[in-house]
Amino acid sequence: MKKTFITLFFLSLMSYASACTNFIATKGATKDGSVLVTYNADDYGLFTNLCHYPAGTHAKGDRREIIDYDTHESHGFIPEAPVTYNVIGNINEYQVSIGETTYGGREEMVDKTGTIDYGSLMYLGLQRSKTAREAIKVMTSLVETYGYNSEGETFTIADPNEVWLLEMQGCGGDKKQKVVWVAVRIPDGMISGHANQSRIGQFSTYNTEVITSKNCISFARSKGWFTGKDKDFNWKMAYAEPTFGGRRWCDARVWSFFNHFKDMSHWLPWALGKDPKAEDMPLWIQPDEKLDVAIMENCMRDHYEGTALALDNDIAQGIWDCPYRPTPLQYEVDGKKYFNERPTSTQQTGFSYVAQLRSWLPREIGGILWFGNDDGNMVAYVPIYCSNTVRAECFNTPGADAVTFSDKNAFWVCNWVSNMVYPRYSQLFPALKEVRDSLENSYFAAQKGVEEKALSLYNSDKAAAVKYLNDYSVEKSDEMIARWRQLATYLIVKFNDMTVKPEKDGQFLRTKTGLGERVKRPGYSNYFKQQLVKQTGDRFLMPTK
Repeated sequence: MKKTFITLFFLSLMSYASACTNFIATKGATKDGSVLVTYNADDYGLFTNLCHYPAGTHAKGDRREIIDYDTHESHGFIPEAPVTYNVIGNINEYQVSIGETTYGGREEMVDKTGTIDYGSLMYLGLQRSKTAREAIKVMTSLVETYGYNSEGETFTIADPNEVWLLEMQGCGGDKKQKVVWVAVRIPDGMISGHANQSRIGQFSTYNTEVITSKNCISFARSKGWFTGKDKDFNWKMAYAEPTFGGRRWCDARVWSFFNHFKDMSHWLPWALGKDPKAEDMPLWIQPDEKLDVAIMENCMRDHYEGTALALDNDIAQGIWDCPYRPTPLQYEVDGKKYFNERPTSTQQTGFSYVAQLRSWLPREIGGILWFGNDDGNMVAYVPIYCSNTVRAECFNTPGADAVTFSDKNAFWVCNWVSNMVYPRYSQLFPALKEVRDSLENSYFAAQKGVEEKALSLYNSDKAAAVKYLNDYSVEKSDEMIARWRQLATYLIVKFNDMTVKPEKDGQFLRTKTGLGERVKRPGYSNYFKQQLVKQTGDRFLMPTK
């Protein structure tokens, strides 16, 4: 395939399909020995609840229908597993967590005759595995048997001890070969990530475990995409060569994540995407400091602050310094194409999480999905324990969907607030941040006591411990949405009509003649005033006489 066509295909993929982010911290890279993995599920118009698949036992002959994660079309049936495990969100009762990002790859490798799409494959893996290694075996065996019906995909597959990247593509409907794949274990003590660009390169040079399909290299040879020695085989260069978009819109997110913990200036040319000779980024790095849940949450809120890709130095930030940019990613002026940056934190996020996996605790207590139903920057991540079987109403709201608003639904209430904040970011965001951080800090402060009580119950009555944690997750979810509804009404009163009402002791100030003399009118930011004068010259210059 010509490089030009690969680029066009990738841009098309970016315009219409999922656009996600996963960050990874192995247990040796975290403060308490947790494995931490994140996921932003980004799509245009995406509405989703916190999914749940209950544990079950199934009779011989039972079948599982494969409903496409994106199109909701049926791809047919496969045999059901004899036993399936409880799954809440993207974590199961054994603390296995699976996330993904779509990278596309070569268009001719997509197999539309395959049965299993990437989304179904994730949840099949979660329902059928007790460890990350078992999930890899389950997922690859399924697609090798029934075919893979999606573009190229990177999966993060984690348990309390290990994190693996699994990259996979179809074989274009080949009658004898259904899929090619490679899995790489991220070494302990390292951090990694991916964001819609294939990240696995010349894996023979990796000082870690690598597992591949039998045809991983031979399929590329059969197509003429690789002709060298096996040791020189580079997965992404054969199947998903990085384009400008793959670097600037995708790898740049990972670059910024790494840059929080190590000086990544050497690899900035790669992230910027314009230098064809730039050195590729490493698949993982050793961070200069240890990470925790709060740090990972903040990384999911990243807008390239303080870097060469920062979004606070051009007129697109608007009057109130908004670090978000509208889609599509490309626009045209006078026949020339331009682009927007694509930071980790984006308004397209349907849900976001940080999965915390801990080997030293009973599995029902050790796994937490810190979950939010909107852009990670605009939500408080609520603790959902992996043993939960009952969801709060806000994460599973009857009647709510992509075109039906409900003030009982977390997706809609969080979006209601965030869509007030986006256009007046510098004015309104501090109020949101105060509520967000207050809630999250309360969760962190309570965590030790909650889990000590759960452990005490667990030693005598496991079911009581599981119910206690489930009740706690529902309570915190209910608390979050109630606080967010309150925030929504506060914002409209506080900042009505582009003004700011003063407060004292938590109450808005009043006078007999109204609020006019007390309302603050902040006007333009200094940056925007300067840019406006540059554009308009003396048009709005006040006369001196």
